[in-house]
Amino acid sequence: MPVLLVASYDHRLQAEEGVRVVQVDRSSQSVDLYIANHVRKGDIVITQDFGLATITLAKGATVLSNRGQRYDDATIDFLMERRHEQAKIRRGGGRSKGPRAMSGEDRLRFQQKLTKVLQMRQEIK
Repeated sequence: MPVLLVASYDHRLQAEEGVRVVQVDRSSQSVDLYIANHVRKGDIVITQDFGLATITLAKGATVLSNRGQRYDDATIDFLMERRHEQAKIRRGGGRSKGPRAMSGEDRLRFQQKLTKVLQMRQEIK
């Protein structure tokens, strides 16, 4: 299965066999716009950005977070609402917590979920 990594020019990525790297402008949302414009039904998207997850889900992609959470229509609606509420708190001068540091457990969960998605794809073919 081919892999596509998309990042701004601020990140140094090296292509390897089976991995294509696309680097885009560093302006806000450039990476998200590239992905949104190129994602196809059946693609697998890895992101922690709820907005991008919403767009790619609508286009028929399978979407996982970098911590192994599989987004679907029900979970993404809740997450977008929570993001909106946290933004309102910050606009009002309050503070909201960011994501906790990645743990070994998070990495293992991601690996397990991605493996499961890939296995399901193989069974369908």
